[in-house]
Amino acid sequence: MNVILDYDVGNLDSVLRGFERVGIKSIVSKDPLVIQAAKSLVLPGVGAFKDAMEALKNSGLIPYIIDHVKQQKYLFGICLGMQLLYEKGYENGEHEGLGILKGSVRFLNIDLKVPQMGWNNLKFQDKNDPILKYIKEDDYVYFVHSYYVDSSNNELISYTEYEKLIPAIVRDKNVYATQFHPEKSGTVGSNILRAYGELIR
Repeated sequence: MNVILDYDVGNLDSVLRGFERVGIKSIVSKDPLVIQAAKSLVLPGVGAFKDAMEALKNSGLIPYIIDHVKQQKYLFGICLGMQLLYEKGYENGEHEGLGILKGSVRFLNIDLKVPQMGWNNLKFQDKNDPILKYIKEDDYVYFVHSYYVDSSNNELISYTEYEKLIPAIVRDKNVYATQFHPEKSGTVGSNILRAYGELIR
C-alpha cells in the first residue's frame, strides 16, 4: 500500500488523485498502524518549512517515517515535503529538518521573479535512474517554490535552471523526492509517478 501522510499540511486530495490516475492504490492516513504496514510513504507539503516541521512533530509521525526509511522501504517527498527531508531550513530563522538527506534549504535569492511559479524543463543528471523511464530530457513540469535545496548534489537525478541550478528530482537509495508537483504536471508528472509505482510493486 502507498500511504500519503496526513499531518494537516498539503493538498492531500490532489496528491491522492495523482497517484490513483496511474493505478497506484493509495490512501491518506495518519494512523501509525497503517503507516507501519505501508510499502511506500508519500510526504507532501505546502507552506513554510518551520510550520510544516512543527505540524510533523505534533502529528507524532516522525519516528514512523524514520523507521520506514531505515527498513529500506520507499519514501517519496513532494515540494515542501522534499525540502523537509533535508537537515536544515532557513525560512524565518534556522530550523531542523528530518535529516534523511544531507543539505539545507535556502531562499532563492535571484533576480528572476520569486516564487518560481509555473512550468520549467528538466535536465537529467543521472539518465539511468528508473524514475526517468517514461519521460524525456527537457520535458516540462510545474514548480511553485521560493526556497531551494543547497547540497553536494550527490543525490541529484534531475534539475532545472532558474538563474540557479534547482534540484528537481533527488534520490538517496530508497528515498525519492521532487521539488515540483508531479500531480499537477500533466502527462509528464503522471509518467514519473507511473515509474515510481513500478519500483514499489
